[in-house]
Amino acid sequence: MLPRIAAGDGTAVRACIDRYGGMVYGMARRFLRDPAAADDASQDIFIELWKVAARFDRSAAKESTFILTIARRRLIDRLRRDKARVQADSIETVPEPVSEMPADKVEQADLAGRAMQAMQQLPADQRRVLELAISQGLSYSQIAEKLDVPLGTIKSHARRGLIRLREMLAVEQESESK
Repeated sequence: MLPRIAAGDGTAVRACIDRYGGMVYGMARRFLRDPAAADDASQDIFIELWKVAARFDRSAAKESTFILTIARRRLIDRLRRDKARVQADSIETVPEPVSEMPADKVEQADLAGRAMQAMQQLPADQRRVLELAISQGLSYSQIAEKLDVPLGTIKSHARRGLIRLREMLAVEQESESK
C-alpha cells in the first residue's frame, strides 16, 4: 500500500487507514491514555505516513513494521513536547506578588518568618504543595507525581494557598501600620 500512496493513489490512503488504523490508534491510546489525544495523534501519524511513504523499502521491513516505527517515533515526539509544555508551566505560573519585597534584609527575614507562620494556618494540601515547590524547588508536575494527585489539583492548591497567604500577610501588615 505504501508504494501506491507514494505514487499518489488516493484509494490506497483510505485502504491504509482501514487496514492499519486500529493498530495505530491502539498504540496511541497506550502511549497517551486519552482518547481525544490518541485520535489527534493517529491523524498526525497518517499524515506523516503519507509524506514519507516513498521511503518505505519492502526489502528492509514489512509494511506494518514501517508504519509502527513511524507511529512510535511520532508518539514519543508528542510525549516529549507535552512534557516540555508541562515543565514550562511550573512555579512560574504563580501570579506576581502584590507588593515588592522590602529591600532591608531584616525586614525580609521578618516577612519570611511571618509567611512561614501564615503557611502553618493553610489547609494541609495547600501547605504541602507550597512547601514542596518552595523548599524543594519541585515543579507542579513533579509534585503531582510525588503526591499521586492530578496536575490540575496541584495547581489549584498552589494558587489558592498563595492567594490565602497574601491575604493573611496583607491583613497582618494593615494591623501593624495602624
